[in-house]
Amino acid sequence: MTTRPAPQASLPAAQAPALPRRLLAEFVGTAMLVATVVGSGVMAATLSPDDIGLQLLQNSVATALGLGALILTFGPVSGAHFNPVVSVADWWLGRRTGTGLNAADLGGYVAAQTLGAVAGSVLANLMFDLAAVTLSTKERTGGHLWLGEVVATVGLITLIFALARSGRATVAPAAVGGYIGAAYWFTSSTSFANPAVTVGRAFSDTFAGIAPESVPGFVAAQLVGLLVGLGLVVALYPDAGRAADDVVVPHPSPTEETA
Repeated sequence: MTTRPAPQASLPAAQAPALPRRLLAEFVGTAMLVATVVGSGVMAATLSPDDIGLQLLQNSVATALGLGALILTFGPVSGAHFNPVVSVADWWLGRRTGTGLNAADLGGYVAAQTLGAVAGSVLANLMFDLAAVTLSTKERTGGHLWLGEVVATVGLITLIFALARSGRATVAPAAVGGYIGAAYWFTSSTSFANPAVTVGRAFSDTFAGIAPESVPGFVAAQLVGLLVGLGLVVALYPDAGRAADDVVVPHPSPTEETA
């Protein structure tokens, strides 16, 4: 007779994957996310050169589906943050309860995500026979675009921590992918909502690129969105920090007893 205990809500720190494994997951996952965004943008511009709306549709669908798949792939190792604002929120909300990332891990996550984003842009460029690095000339600036980034980031942070706090982190791949896909369309900025991805997309002069001089404004707006999102999460879910270990996906116990 075989018995299986109920899955644990979160993985105890002693059983968490080693930090190098988690950083590798964040690096590769973020690289593949940016490669998906940039690569699908290049493909869309090639296949539909005269239809911007269709290009955006192709780019957003590929990004939404790719993000969901990447969360499923890397979530059990690192949580599949792929985003400094998610990691900062995880650290800040969990710091009082001893859950989520600690300060040292946070620094590693942010570095791995940023380097991964740049690597992903280079990878996409090379796959489409472009120069490995070409700084984008696509200017994205203005108060309306920054407001779009604030809205996109607030929605992302609130969604992720609402899922974790309510015990529904298992649906994060579909929910987060779906939200980002939708936010491509309902925000003026097409929903970057990610400082690392913003930096990475500056290294490709393609449909999905952003000029380096536009990056600081977008990142500043994303940080404002982080603060607003944290405030909203705390107001709605005062004990959200207890679920910080389950951001973005829950970490079940790696062992099961057999009797």
